[in-house]
Amino acid sequence: DGMTLPPPPPVLDPETPSADHDAAVAAHEAAAQGRPTPAGPPVDLSSTAPKEAGALSAIIGASFTLSVILFWLVLQLFLFGAFSHERAQDAKYQQIRGELAGATSPTGGVIEPGHPVALLSIPAINLQEVVSEGTASGDLLGGPGHRRDSPLPGQAGVSLVYGRSMTYGAPFDDITDLKKGDEIIATTSVGEATFVVDGVRRPGDPLPPPVEVGQARLVLATGEGHGPLAWASPDQAVYVDATMKGKAFAAPAGRLPAVPDAEKAMARDNSAWPLMALCLTALLLLVCVTTWAWNRFSRSMVWILAAPVGIALAWASTDTLMRLLPNLM
Repeated sequence: DGMTLPPPPPVLDPETPSADHDAAVAAHEAAAQGRPTPAGPPVDLSSTAPKEAGALSAIIGASFTLSVILFWLVLQLFLFGAFSHERAQDAKYQQIRGELAGATSPTGGVIEPGHPVALLSIPAINLQEVVSEGTASGDLLGGPGHRRDSPLPGQAGVSLVYGRSMTYGAPFDDITDLKKGDEIIATTSVGEATFVVDGVRRPGDPLPPPVEVGQARLVLATGEGHGPLAWASPDQAVYVDATMKGKAFAAPAGRLPAVPDAEKAMARDNSAWPLMALCLTALLLLVCVTTWAWNRFSRSMVWILAAPVGIALAWASTDTLMRLLPNLM
């Protein structure tokens, strides 16, 4: 009769899921009435895109935070550490100057680590430093340290003074440039002593002769490296031997017979590991909290709040890390 018959209804498998069955029936009815076949259910991309974007943003935020912390650690070792060293030296100088003037500076025996005990001057390399008691890594952050089982500079016997070669001001980085005959002046509570450099000594070199009775020797020690990264990785101790002019001052009894391993040349202070773990845990927690807040609050507000905490934790972590590294580096 010239009429267009609708297509026969689809034959469906009885096991076809109900959602597919409804879609097939809807398509058949649309074809019978001449309407466009309805499209399938739209794909909801909104549920995946924000998740992927949030994960990427979190990774970027965490990476940036860690990069800032590592950058700060390097800056503190080689730049801010020098400022810390200068500040500590200023405070120690004021303290020892007052004690020398008032005759209250310690003369020997057991002295509290960190207490200033001598003024050291080496005109040939333009060095002026306050020497404090103790030679562990933490003791040398503020300047050179006097080894506690040796007499003070100028007293009879061999006095040992350690100093860093590359970090936290690197006060002893130039002592290997000293030549035979250069003078070293040490001022302590017992008086001023002038030493004449005998030479620079490295591992394998012959030891100097024993000190004569009533004489004094000063030995400066620092770290030294080898190879293209020698400046950043000292791996051995180097010494400068100097003999005092004239007769030495008397050394009072009572000094330590020996020092712990952490206070010897190129030693590490392993007792700092628990504190290092605590600092790293705090830094990790800061990174996690900052990353979480990055996508939920104002980013400027997050950095204003997180930056001071991060700087304080990074500073404490670096100081603690230095205790785990060789004390002469």
